[in-house]
Amino acid sequence: MVSIMRVSIFMVLVLLLCPGVARSAPDADLWPDWQAHDPQSTDKVDHSAWQNVLDRYLVVFEPGVTAFDYASAKSGGYDAISGYIASMAQVGVDELNRDQQFAYWVNLYNALTVQVVLDHYPVTSIRDINISPGLFSSGPWGKKLITVEGRTLSLDDIEHRILRPIWHDPRIHYAVNCASIGCPALAPKAYDADMLYAQLDQAAKGFINHPRSVRRNGDGAFVLSQLYDWYRDDFGKSDADFISHLTRYAGPELAAQLKADAPRLDISGYEYDWTLNAATK
Repeated sequence: MVSIMRVSIFMVLVLLLCPGVARSAPDADLWPDWQAHDPQSTDKVDHSAWQNVLDRYLVVFEPGVTAFDYASAKSGGYDAISGYIASMAQVGVDELNRDQQFAYWVNLYNALTVQVVLDHYPVTSIRDINISPGLFSSGPWGKKLITVEGRTLSLDDIEHRILRPIWHDPRIHYAVNCASIGCPALAPKAYDADMLYAQLDQAAKGFINHPRSVRRNGDGAFVLSQLYDWYRDDFGKSDADFISHLTRYAGPELAAQLKADAPRLDISGYEYDWTLNAATK
């Protein structure tokens, strides 16, 4: 009994003191209800309201690096964001084709993330928004935030029960935004089914070619985003597949470095900055 108590206390301390451990990666576990779609559908979802929010409050520093002006959006844009999310809750997702569904889920995920930050702003990190159920949970990802087609969903549900297990596309990780400096950028353009694959490629290139994703340290080893530790199998089960994924989107210099290190990357560690991706004035 004493040993069990000691283990429990140790685990609590680990979760409190080691934030990288606390945000572990859920498995991709498909909810069969969401497999329904209509391949012949020509219906289109209007994401212009979300685009208006991005145009007004997103700051683009360079490709793959953006910040969101939460302070201004808190006072002047909340109704627009909540209105867009409310309209998405009315969409008949089962009646859409797959590309429309993909754009729908990614845009909704990103809008919900912004909304949940605004609901608790000011915060220094999304991890400070501890509204997920469960003793060892942290952040907002497990909290049920929206009802779609009669099913209540959390951010984790959208990413790990719908997007990842249906599409099996590693670029999902570059498209969904976790409101942190270390994560892939919130894209300046709402995802559009008609331009989806070009947008996903651009998101991958923007992240992979930035030092917060892949860089070499002074010893010549690679320091990677912890994203690649949490979701390693999504980016390639073998080292060769993982390197191939990175080099596909890497610029010439980084691609040469990756290929020179093949067939196995010399990885010195993983990093992730959970600081809020807030625009500062």
